[in-house]
Amino acid sequence: MRTASATSATSATSTTRTARDGGQMRAPTPIPVERLQFAMPPAHDTPEDERRHRKERLAGALRVFGRLGYEDGVSGHITARDPEHPDCFWVNPFGMPFKHITVSDLVLANGAGQVVEGRHHVNQAAFAVHAEVHRARPDAVAVAHCHSVHGRALAALGELLEPITQESCAFYESHALYDAYTGVAVDAEECRRIAAALDDHKALILRNHGLLAVGGSVDAAAWWFISMERASQVQLAARAAGRPVLIDHEEAVRTRDQLGGDLVAWINYQPLWQDISRAEPDLLA
Repeated sequence: MRTASATSATSATSTTRTARDGGQMRAPTPIPVERLQFAMPPAHDTPEDERRHRKERLAGALRVFGRLGYEDGVSGHITARDPEHPDCFWVNPFGMPFKHITVSDLVLANGAGQVVEGRHHVNQAAFAVHAEVHRARPDAVAVAHCHSVHGRALAALGELLEPITQESCAFYESHALYDAYTGVAVDAEECRRIAAALDDHKALILRNHGLLAVGGSVDAAAWWFISMERASQVQLAARAAGRPVLIDHEEAVRTRDQLGGDLVAWINYQPLWQDISRAEPDLLA
């Protein structure tokens, strides 16, 4: 409840403004756009700075995935290309819970899966797929693949995401299906076929397996995976409830062009990064 003194002060201020403006209240002056804050992807002066940034975002993304329940035993990885050694990739340690990973826990492995920096093993089967995707997509700074529940459910149907929501349109004609399953992907040729199926898309549905997403930053790859998992959940729920109405081709393409870029993904991911980095600053250790 406003106190009498506060009410008096407000009234006095209003009276002063009215008098100063000749009896009429003046509309608030808009703040110049250039004075408003809006985060954009940072530029880095040195490879060391960029490496530290990618590792911080990688540790944060892994913790976010842990919060969201994407972890399933020792399955699931996010990799980030090293800025100075593009054929080497930072990855989460084998067997360590996502929720506990810190920057100093991350492992650097070469394209053959050999650890070149760090104290832990890497999951060779999972890393093999990531390495081939990185090789095939030099533009992909990060690759995310986890055995999330709804992604696996959609993958079991062997079908693509349909353009039934604004969010799913970001993937319209921008993701693919790897329509095969041959067990745990450890064969190099199988991994190359997976990378070829991804082609130039942002994401891939691995039939009977799960989801995989790539991005030009860790933030973008993490967001595409999260968004794809949620879109899978919505599609499954909508189909269970009835017959989803598809957004027509032209509108789906227009929406994809508006929402389907890595910069939009980066921006969408920032609230998750701010939340995890503020709530759990130990991840930066």
